[in-house]
Amino acid sequence: MSNTASNNRLRTLGSKTAGPGHPVYITGEIGINHNGDLENAFALIDVAADAGCDAVKFQKRTPEICTPRDQWDIERDTPWGRMTYIDYRHRVEFGESEYQAISEHCAKRGIDWFASPWDTEAVAFLEKFDVPAHKVASASLTDDELLRALRATGRTIILSTGMSTPKQIRHAVEVLGSDNILLCHATSTYPAKAEELNLRVINTLQAEYPNVPIGYSGHETGLQTTLAAVALGATFVERHITLDRAMWGSDQAASVEPQGLSRLVRDIRTIEASLGDGVKKVYESELGPMKKLRRVAGVVAETETSGADDREPVTV
Repeated sequence: MSNTASNNRLRTLGSKTAGPGHPVYITGEIGINHNGDLENAFALIDVAADAGCDAVKFQKRTPEICTPRDQWDIERDTPWGRMTYIDYRHRVEFGESEYQAISEHCAKRGIDWFASPWDTEAVAFLEKFDVPAHKVASASLTDDELLRALRATGRTIILSTGMSTPKQIRHAVEVLGSDNILLCHATSTYPAKAEELNLRVINTLQAEYPNVPIGYSGHETGLQTTLAAVALGATFVERHITLDRAMWGSDQAASVEPQGLSRLVRDIRTIEASLGDGVKKVYESELGPMKKLRRVAGVVAETETSGADDREPVTV
């Protein structure tokens, strides 16, 4: 990839940069795993900060807009007793005072936060805070009204592509514009099966959108496949996080617990350090073993200032 193309693939996320040549931007997706409890949210922020994540992410909905009218009055069992679905949706939403407390707690812990707005009123709500980016959930990829509202903010937009066709993804990119977006490969099953993750789509998206950084939003169990996504070139990683997978909530089972999140961040940093620049070289640390183990001397040096096709080997 040329330097120009690489530079075009950089995106600003607060004080950090996501894209090739920069550390993988790691986000702990809290979503609604806080179950409407601010103390749970604080604990999850602490888990992410302690693990070394760059950010945490929430979900913001206006219940009357995002909940189909025919679902409002359907009763369901919840941890807080039996209630209508619309009351439940309100129960797990945070308001302005809660998000102000979240913002202050994140600042204290040195970690960014942002959210997935599910409607235009939620976009306006989140714009009250200096978030580093907005996220488009896979379910919202075809919502042109929402996409236009997000584009108008001028912030970096992270777009997940689960449950979407190539044509739908292309249309969303056209609506958002490619200059300020980051695309995430995703499979929207909770949890997703390994054989349905199709991680090579990361490379497909890299080829299809040469001026857009490509990330990965994972909903699988386990950590190995997310690490494989980094090895394939994902520059942004998002995983749902939880205090305990046994907690109540539809996303908990596909979430990573605190100890696993620490291992994931540690291993991502090891992998990105190990990938290198792709240029084969003899490291200084290899010279001792070379002298000790190599019986027949061959090419020991090359002219470093000449092109790859006209290098003259120096032999002994």
